[in-house]
Amino acid sequence: MSSLRDVAKRANVAVSTVSAALNGTRPVAADTRVRIEAAAAELGYRPNLLARGLVSKRTRILALLYPAPERGFGLTEMQFATSAAEAASAAGYHLLLSPENADAVEELRYLTGLGLIDGVLLMEVRLDDERVDFLTEAGVPFSMIGRTRDPAAIDHADIDFRATARDAVAHLAGLGHRGFAFVNHPADAYAAHYGPTVRTGAEFATAAADAGLTYLDAFPAETAEQGRRAFAQLVTADPQLTAIAVMSDHAAVGVLAAAAEYGWRVPQDLTLLLVLTARRVAEMFHPQLTTLEPPSTELGQLGVRMLIDRLAAGPDAPARSELVACRLVPGDSSAPPRPATAALEVA
Repeated sequence: MSSLRDVAKRANVAVSTVSAALNGTRPVAADTRVRIEAAAAELGYRPNLLARGLVSKRTRILALLYPAPERGFGLTEMQFATSAAEAASAAGYHLLLSPENADAVEELRYLTGLGLIDGVLLMEVRLDDERVDFLTEAGVPFSMIGRTRDPAAIDHADIDFRATARDAVAHLAGLGHRGFAFVNHPADAYAAHYGPTVRTGAEFATAAADAGLTYLDAFPAETAEQGRRAFAQLVTADPQLTAIAVMSDHAAVGVLAAAAEYGWRVPQDLTLLLVLTARRVAEMFHPQLTTLEPPSTELGQLGVRMLIDRLAAGPDAPARSELVACRLVPGDSSAPPRPATAALEVA
């Protein structure tokens, strides 16, 4: 591995000049800096981040705190992380992805106590989130992809759930559907006050009421088997059901399987929407499902930029916030409702 001394020899300058040019500790003539950077690139030199941190008081390492879902990281989740990593890299930072253990605060206490990170980016935020309380009290710079119940004083970028729900309802109403069901996350997500679960459910209910559509939402599901059961319960509760929106793509697998077992066709007999799922995941279904695709790339980039700006501006600068709606990506699972006289199996 090449050293600072090797770079200095190749560029024909003093070691202190190489250090100043690469670490930004004092001005260096432009032509000298170019020569040093070229020498470093030729030799494959990588600066010692810990040594740089001792001088600049910054390590240029950010931590992304992302609780690992029980089913593992899927494509939708990874789009947030990869876009955040790309934004960090473009700004000269490294992003450390840190899946949390059962004790999120203890994980944070350990991570921040090492002194190796400049700031923290939180994901999967709850309405009342103990991680936020810890970071605020500890004085650690942070931003959120998501938001707490009252996030006004915290930098955050999140989905505009109100606009997203209204777009979904407008899509269904425009096709002629007079009602729909929403298969949300199970009760434990509500009990944990998980932001997307609570906000999506509330906004769907409001948007349906405002549009005059009937609405069912008491049939949650997270797995394929739960999706099967939810479909069976829904068609028993409302045999005239013509549209279902599903929060979990795993549950959507079960809904599709159950619909086929009942002899229901998608989209002729049932319009099916995915909610907060990446387009590339929706394309894997047959038929390709319509989805409300989360703005993963935009939110990942915004979260990182807000954090980097916070590091530059200091703790007293006004907090920034931005909400971005999901994008409705029509698939082959959307169609006008079947005629009311069409008889379908419900048992």
